[in-house]
Amino acid sequence: MTIKAIVTDIEGTTSAVSFVFEVLFPYAKQHLPVFLQSHQQTVEVAQQIQAVRVEAKEPEADLARVTELLLEWIEQDVKSTALKALQGMVWQQGYLSGEIKGHVYPDAVQQLRAWHTQGYPLYVYSSGSVQAQKLIFGCSVAGDLTPLFSGYFDTTVGHKREVESYLAISQQVGVAPEQILFLSDVVQELDAATAAGMQVYGLAREGGVLGDYPTVDSFAQIQLS
Repeated sequence: MTIKAIVTDIEGTTSAVSFVFEVLFPYAKQHLPVFLQSHQQTVEVAQQIQAVRVEAKEPEADLARVTELLLEWIEQDVKSTALKALQGMVWQQGYLSGEIKGHVYPDAVQQLRAWHTQGYPLYVYSSGSVQAQKLIFGCSVAGDLTPLFSGYFDTTVGHKREVESYLAISQQVGVAPEQILFLSDVVQELDAATAAGMQVYGLAREGGVLGDYPTVDSFAQIQLS
C-alpha cells in the first residue's frame, strides 16, 4: 500500500529519551513554581490551573497545592494534558532564552528533510503538548525544523495506546489509515496504530526489536516501499 503521510513520535524516536528526563523535566521542576506565581492571573494559565484542580478532584486547591501536585506529576511522568500545557509554557521561556536546545537525532533530521522534499506530508504525535512539540523542533540543535511538518497531535486527540486516537488522526489528516506510516519506540503504540490499520516501523535506538514489528535503529533504514 502506498504511503501518503508519515506520523512520528518524538521521545525515543526522533529525540533521545534522556533529553526529556535530564533536561526538560528538571527545567520544568525548577521554573514552574515561579512561573505559576507570576502568571496565575493570565487566562491561559488560569484555565490550566483549574484543569489541574478538576483532574485531581481537589476543587478548592490553592496555588501552593496545585504547584505541589504538578511537581509530583512531573516526578511520576503523569500524562496530564494540563501538566503538559503548563510545562510547554515554561519550556518556551527556556527555548526562547537559549537555555534549552531541542535534541533531534541527525538521522531523523536528514530523513525528515528528505521525505519533505519528496512531498510526503509529515505529522507529529506525542504525549507532549503541541506547543512543546513545536518548541523542540523549532528551537532544535539543527535549527528550525517546523517548516517540515504539516501538523501536530497531542493527547487532546486521544491517548497514544488507544486505537481511536489513530483513527481520529487519519480523519483529520484526510488520509486512509492504510496509507499512513506511524513511527514509535513503544510496542503498545505500534499495536494501537496497527489495529487502526496504519503501517508502522519501530525505532529501537539501542538495538533490539519491538514485538513482531519491523524495527530499525535509525531513520535511514526505513523503507517506504
